[in-house]
Amino acid sequence: MKLFGFWAAAVLCLFGAWEVNGILETIEEELFYTEANASYYNESKAVYGNNALLVGLTLIKSAAAKGAVCLDGTLPGYHWHRGYGSGANSWLIQLEGGGWCNTVRACVYRKKTRRGSSNYMEKLLAFTGILSNKPEENPDFFNWNRIKLRYCDGASFTGDSEHKAAELQFRGQRIWSAAMEDLMSSGMRYANQALLSGCSAGGLASILHCDEFRDLFPKTTRVKCLSDAGLFLDVVDVSGGRTLRNVYSGVVGLQGLQNNLPRICINHLDPTSCFFPQNIIGNVKAPLFILNTAYDSWQIQSSLAPPSADPHGYWRNCTKDHSKCSASQLQFLQGFRNEMLNAIKGFSNSRQNGLFINSCFAHCQSERQDTWFADNSPVLGNKPIALAVGDWYFDRAGEKAIDCPYPCDNSCHNLVFR
Repeated sequence: MKLFGFWAAAVLCLFGAWEVNGILETIEEELFYTEANASYYNESKAVYGNNALLVGLTLIKSAAAKGAVCLDGTLPGYHWHRGYGSGANSWLIQLEGGGWCNTVRACVYRKKTRRGSSNYMEKLLAFTGILSNKPEENPDFFNWNRIKLRYCDGASFTGDSEHKAAELQFRGQRIWSAAMEDLMSSGMRYANQALLSGCSAGGLASILHCDEFRDLFPKTTRVKCLSDAGLFLDVVDVSGGRTLRNVYSGVVGLQGLQNNLPRICINHLDPTSCFFPQNIIGNVKAPLFILNTAYDSWQIQSSLAPPSADPHGYWRNCTKDHSKCSASQLQFLQGFRNEMLNAIKGFSNSRQNGLFINSCFAHCQSERQDTWFADNSPVLGNKPIALAVGDWYFDRAGEKAIDCPYPCDNSCHNLVFR
């Protein structure tokens, strides 16, 4: 493990994070997670060994005629492991995450990566956590049709415009529609139950597209949505500015999101505000489950204390490792948690919705096996995330679990950057 951790650290230094126009972007799959003295390096090409289910990439051939293409004009795609037995007519769509691009420069950079072109996407992806095909790893969804829709537009599957001079296509909304049409024609229209899920930018997308997904099916079909690490907050950063609002403003303006954001929000708020989930979750009609850490590590690094807001590096060690935060820094982070709890107050009043807000320093917990369902996975009320989501989805129990403030939770798999 120590030797593997050393090489993992080397890989992280090369590929784990980069700065684009002052915004620190992190790749969800390339992070360290630490618990006690163990390190887990979560990279689908390296970590899962011979036991992982590897699922091939399928390009959506019909997408080109619809103009539903990645940033560079290549075809979008998904990975599909077919359901069987009792899950043959059950469908789980997982929307991939991976930040956003808010400037022409950032999007031009992005189109030369797997986040902007199917030419660079992995041909095989490991399906773990909520995508696993093993009942001991994924008790409620293991035999469903499980699809991971790749993310190559840079605007949470919501944009629809182009930048001809830079040869950029902003077609996230069309990719979403083309993928759903393709899957419906491939059997999803016969679904008796379906779940739209997503992590990070994909978690935001699962909120934005939740009611569209619901409307694909008859009223008799059980349809719900899960947002994992998608509760991005419109908050003040450590310099008194609003880093993430500035990013979102760029994404919304550059990629032409205004026509695809929820109309009920656009009618009374500006388009940038309507890209923040806190302003739209209260109006989602379909049942929605919000899974989020109260001290979301991506938001701490990229929204609360990015290098652009912390030029002298006072927050650098704290953002990498919460154990190195000062008392005043922890107080600031407790304020962030309070803002999150305020943002979900109205949402939590609905009986059909679900919550799992644990006081951990992490980001995305549904696709990782160690946090989704394992012997030592995070729990609230002695219930791991997989069982909480399953109980909510199948109406076995109401699930609205909110953790006490840090440092009370000793079940966390906290993230530490090297």
